[in-house]
Parts: sequence; structure tokens; C-alpha cells
Amino acid sequence: MLVLFTDYGWQDPYVGQLKLALLNRAPGVPIVDLFHAVPEFNPHAGAHLLANMVPSCPEGAVVLAVVDPGVGGPRQAVVLEADGRWYVGPDNGLLSLVATRASSRRVWRILWRPDSLTVTFHGRDLFAPVAAEIAAGRFPQDWLVPAELEVQFDDADLPRIIHIDHFGNAWTGIRGGLADTSQTFFIQGKPLPWRRTFSEAGKGEAFWYVNSVGLVEIAANRASAQQVLGLKVGDLVRPGESRESRLH
Repeated sequence: MLVLFTDYGWQDPYVGQLKLALLNRAPGVPIVDLFHAVPEFNPHAGAHLLANMVPSCPEGAVVLAVVDPGVGGPRQAVVLEADGRWYVGPDNGLLSLVATRASSRRVWRILWRPDSLTVTFHGRDLFAPVAAEIAAGRFPQDWLVPAELEVQFDDADLPRIIHIDHFGNAWTGIRGGLADTSQTFFIQGKPLPWRRTFSEAGKGEAFWYVNSVGLVEIAANRASAQQVLGLKVGDLVRPGESRESRLH
């Protein structure tokens, strides 16, 4: 299985070109569009989104992860094997949280270059062929050399909005398992209480909850939290004290 994770969006031809490059080398291998709305040019946000989305991928899946503002520059191209899944993409921090949180990992630098390599589309010309070879069961050993990731983001949670979906719900880089449900989060100076789900909030009420991939999300019941609170990607989310801590 090939799993695609990019900032390419859907309005341009890039996702289609990526799939054609994969199918040319690995016909018959299923392709899953996991996510194409990573904030543009933002591998830090992408690293947090990727680390929380890939646990649903089966062992052996090959994740082609491309958020690559440094394409054509000195950043390296890498293959990562972490907990039985494969990742192909740029060494710019995008893969670092997956690697850091894995119980086992191996890394290779991609030495191979195709005869035709555009300066600005390594996703199609470089990463896709390598990912397709792995997914087809032909590990390209001669194309790789053992290495380590050069760019690493801190494993700490990212207290910012890293994605806003079409409902206007704002995903953060805060892992829900580390949050206290008695806690209030502040954004734009406004306190947000915890609700377990949408139906527990009043109509139009803004709140926070733990979403389906395990991240703290800011939402509003039957409304757009983006519009209600004036949110945008990158906004800081500040945790407040829990009710229990205020009692001591």
C-alpha cells in the first residue's frame, strides 16, 4: 500500500502527476490519499499531523510524505523505516516525530537520481520512484546509503493551530492524551472549556475536545470555530490551569 501525505492540495495537477509516477513503477499497488492539506511550506506542522495520522496505516505501508519548501536545495532525501512502516521524503524535519516516537527505526539517504530530475518536483521525480520500488517489494538497496536524519524537531507538543478543516474546526499540535479534561485552553484571549463531543456543547458554543486522531481540537457546535473565534493556522493555543490545580 502506498499512502500519500502532502501539502499539494487538490486544485492543481500535482497529486495526479504523483500517482501516475507511482503507478508506472508499481501497477496494482493500492494508493491511499491520506492528506493533501498540510499547511503549505510547513514541515513542522506536517510532522505533528503525520505522527498522529499514520498509526492507522497497516504494517508494511509505504508513506510518501512531501512538504518540501527546500526542494532543489541542499536538504537530503531519505527513506525511514519506523515500526514496520516505510517513509520516503525530504530530510527537513517532516519525518522526525515519526522517527523519534518509534520503538525501532532505520534511516537511509537516497543517492540515486533519475535521468530526468526537475529542480522543483522531487515528489514526482525522486521520491515517488523510490516509494514505488519499496511498495512493489523491490527494496532499492543500490540507491541508498545508511544514514541518520539530519533535521529533527523537538518531540514536545506544538501549542498552535496546525490545520483547519472545512467545518472550521481547528486542529492543534497538542496530544490529547497529555491534556487534562478539567483544563481550559485559551486562544485569542478567550477561554475554551472541554466537552467530550459536540452534542455536549450549546449551539454555537466554542470548546475543545480530543479529535479522532488524538489531537486537541477547537470546535463549535453546529458552527465554524474558525469564524466564531477568528482563527488561522499558526495561532497560539495557551493551556490554562486545571480546576483541580486551582483548588490547591
